[in-house]
Amino acid sequence: MPKDLFSEQSEAYFKYRPGYPVELFEYILGYVQDRKLAWDCATGNGQAATILANYFDKVMATDISTAQLKNAIRKPNIIYIKASAEKTGFEANSFDLITVAQAYHWLNWDKFYSEATRVGKSNGVIAIWTYNLIRSDENAINNIIEHFYHDITGPYWDSARRHVDEGYDNIPFAFAPLPSKTFNIQWVYTREDLLGYLNTWSALQTYIKQKGESPLPLISEALYDKWGTDETRVFNFPLSLKLGRIIK
Repeated sequence: MPKDLFSEQSEAYFKYRPGYPVELFEYILGYVQDRKLAWDCATGNGQAATILANYFDKVMATDISTAQLKNAIRKPNIIYIKASAEKTGFEANSFDLITVAQAYHWLNWDKFYSEATRVGKSNGVIAIWTYNLIRSDENAINNIIEHFYHDITGPYWDSARRHVDEGYDNIPFAFAPLPSKTFNIQWVYTREDLLGYLNTWSALQTYIKQKGESPLPLISEALYDKWGTDETRVFNFPLSLKLGRIIK
């Protein structure tokens, strides 16, 4: 059964998760032959699907979370469907591009490979990416985030999280390889926004379920103390992209 770790905080996910840089999509599209139909798998709130909709005639966006789909960004050429990554019901040989944004580590890779190969066109492109731990230009703030990540929520991360930490370097990906690349997401947060983003972590939700309380108060005072007088700060998320092609 696919994991659904994000339904309970779907509204926060929509509000606080960072978007993706246009440069990422332009790089991917350099390998895509046609732009008729794309599938954004495990779409969440549609962050990737929304950008794909600017380039493709139609985007099919799937997720197993009804709550995430309810909060998804709407565009006329995006069709949202509740479906797993491993079994969609889509017609064979349909998609020019298949994307999995910040979710490939949750999938059953063998079954997804079979489904993506079935529904993707021959020579169609598969793009998966993940972004790693958020960072500021202020070391004191980074220290707080790293302490929260490693020491407080660390024991509550699913084992699949290690693939994110590794930038997908060692994750199984059986498609014919295309040149991968790294990017950077730059995002602006207030202090409250940053805490809102941290609240979307799956490990934090597991912590709450096991302990009955949020761990955010353990760092909020220190974060407010080190933030300084600026209302907002710029944060960076290093992003790793893996690309492949469907060979039939």
